[in-house]
Amino acid sequence: MSRNWRSVATVTGWQTAASLCYYSIFAATGIVRDAFSLSASSVGFFLTAALFGYTLALFPSGAAVDGYGEKRVMVVGLVALAVATVGVSVASSYALLLVAGLALGAAYSSAMPASNRGIITSAPDGRQNLAMGLKQVGVTAGSAVASLVITGVAAVAAWQLGFWVIAVLAGGYALGFAAVYGGSSGDGQLSLPDFSELRSNVPYLLLVVAGFFLGASIFAMLGYIVLYVVDGLGKTTAVGGIVLALTQVTGSAARIGAGTAADRLGGARGSATVALVQIATGVVLFGALAAGSPSFPVALVVFAGLGLSIYGSTGVFYSCLSTLVNGDDIGAATAGGQTAINVGGLVAPPIFGMLVERSGYGTGWELLAGMTLVAAILLVVVRRSA
Repeated sequence: MSRNWRSVATVTGWQTAASLCYYSIFAATGIVRDAFSLSASSVGFFLTAALFGYTLALFPSGAAVDGYGEKRVMVVGLVALAVATVGVSVASSYALLLVAGLALGAAYSSAMPASNRGIITSAPDGRQNLAMGLKQVGVTAGSAVASLVITGVAAVAAWQLGFWVIAVLAGGYALGFAAVYGGSSGDGQLSLPDFSELRSNVPYLLLVVAGFFLGASIFAMLGYIVLYVVDGLGKTTAVGGIVLALTQVTGSAARIGAGTAADRLGGARGSATVALVQIATGVVLFGALAAGSPSFPVALVVFAGLGLSIYGSTGVFYSCLSTLVNGDDIGAATAGGQTAINVGGLVAPPIFGMLVERSGYGTGWELLAGMTLVAAILLVVVRRSA
């Protein structure tokens, strides 16, 4: 394995460990609901608290990456994630649970600006989309493992133990990462990002807006898959965790395949084309869920397809974004794109939960179908203007 690919693998491992911590709360929605006697919308606000912390800290994290390089930010961020994961498990009230979620999100803010910079500087020539897709597999792989650990441990022991296991794994990887990863240096200054060039970059701005609607669909689906399997399909929380993990497995495969396809097509236009096909497929699948409660086998197929389409599109989304801006602006540009995705995630889960409480899951899936459709339309424009 070449030095470039070893660096890509190391960053991918870091992304997996970071996502293992952050996405543990999405796997725990059913557990948290029962432990704190919450409504569906209250669960949504818990997820929103984590996204709010994530969003608030994104631009400071992006500035730190551009100023001091990604390695320092990634080591500190992963240690903070391990500590915050333990914090979720020791929360004794709903208010403290919200605070713990906020801290977990803030710690995860280092993930995209730092890991994207690491991939851009490490990827072999002409293989940037594949490298980004591999790194984004870390998100889905971490989420899949979190789904199995959190729901599996809760089925046989105290639910808090699953969070402790995850924290130990993340802390151990932080030590190994600090020892073996070299990284790139920054400019040595911590300053606010310069958005002057980004504001005049129309394709980038359109992609950021598309990210809002894509993020709304991603985070609402992440937050309610387990509850939908339990409430809508009559299965156990453990089964819901398996279904959530399935979407992450298919999403992982799609990120690799999408990255390879985008490399063959080439440039921002190629990335936008692949993302457009995936997101348009997601519109159809959300529409199928909105049409009525499917049988469990059919639901499995639909969620696997949503993993291939919606979850599998983020790798090429970030590749397209990184291709549209100058190398010196990647930290700020990624922070902008991730902020848009997060804001969508802030808005959608509570609304989805309220729609479920009032009208059932069908209306919630209709909301996600509509939002995904808007993202697809914007990607058509990005593809033409890139």
